[in-house]
Amino acid sequence: MTEVRMRLRQKGQQFPTQDLEAFLLAFGDNDFPLPETVRVLDEIVTDYIIETCHEAAAVAHHARRAKIKLDDFKFMLRRDTGKLGRVSEMLETDKELKRKRKAFDTDEGAVLQKGDAKEEEDVPAKTRGKGGDEEGERKKKKKKKDKAKKEKFGDDESVV
Repeated sequence: MTEVRMRLRQKGQQFPTQDLEAFLLAFGDNDFPLPETVRVLDEIVTDYIIETCHEAAAVAHHARRAKIKLDDFKFMLRRDTGKLGRVSEMLETDKELKRKRKAFDTDEGAVLQKGDAKEEEDVPAKTRGKGGDEEGERKKKKKKKDKAKKEKFGDDESVV
């Protein structure tokens, strides 16, 4: 790492003790690690995260941007292929899960809309509200606008 930055002195640990103990156990420590070991691991992880964010901010500053993007972290990790591969794998998994959630929500919504349409057929035309069709059209227009905005400005996922 470049220069050591002073981390803010907050009371207590930044990460839960149970999580840190699980990491230590996964890497071969005994079931009940010493409290000093947990404290030191917490400091190491916190310092690493702070340094990583500072380096990504430096990359963004070099690119003359005020905001840090996901690409800045990728660029910063370009020499560490193991970490970069893991980050890329996690991002792909996240995108896949979002696609699956979206498909699941869409399918469920379609089933509900079909059920609502059957109920509307039973109700006479005079008792039906005017807003039913207009609301659906508004939603379609909003989706088109959102899609066009994403294509123009990129995904929000790339901004951290």
